[in-house]
Amino acid sequence: MTYLETLQGYNLSTLQWSAIGFAVFLLGMSKSGIKGIGIIIVVILAFVFGEKASTGVLLPMLICADIFAVIYYNRHAQWHIIKKLIPWMIVGVLVGVWVGNDISELVFKRLMAVIIIASVLIMIYTERKKSDTVPTNVWFSKSTGFLAGFTTMIGNLAGPVSNIYFLAMRFPKNEFIGTAAWLFFIINVFKLPFHIFVWGTVTKDTLVLNSVLIPAVIVGFFCGTYIVKLISNVNYRRFILIVTALGGIIMLFS
Repeated sequence: MTYLETLQGYNLSTLQWSAIGFAVFLLGMSKSGIKGIGIIIVVILAFVFGEKASTGVLLPMLICADIFAVIYYNRHAQWHIIKKLIPWMIVGVLVGVWVGNDISELVFKRLMAVIIIASVLIMIYTERKKSDTVPTNVWFSKSTGFLAGFTTMIGNLAGPVSNIYFLAMRFPKNEFIGTAAWLFFIINVFKLPFHIFVWGTVTKDTLVLNSVLIPAVIVGFFCGTYIVKLISNVNYRRFILIVTALGGIIMLFS
């Protein structure tokens, strides 16, 4: 099958191509530091390709955007946090691989929406208290890492979980973005073999589709880096809270 025939085999309408292009543009912006819009991307791609299949379509583009992010924000990464979260994220990914074929996607999405919205309410309460206290409980990191790993494997939905964690750690804007960039680059590369060999959601056909969409990811990334520079640390925290909350509401009713 030729390159063009592979693309035609998806039978996508002009509206669907437009929606996908918009989603991957947002993906690039998300990886540049405009956090909280990941749920919108997941919802659009799931609507076009189906819940599980969309995770395989999305993953290679996530990795592409991750590469740009780690190069651009590398010097800001906080490696002591990455080392703390990665082992538990790996455990979460492995559990996600195991239960991925059996868990009800509807129940999962509703549960995640409740968790996300509850977490945002807690963070808003913390922000209003103007407390500079950073959570030090080891179980906070372990549970966050596990939940982030599980949700990223099931539906690429770890963004809200990690957003709440990094906000709780009171990272400045660039440290927030740089640490998240390396964290998800590592975990997304770890996920790739499971999508290829276990779930079969990453195939030659999906990679052909990715090759057409990646330019939109790159454009979105550099547009996003320009916008991030214009946002202060205080407004960045507020933006993350608001968009993460909206994402939880979208997931609840999608």
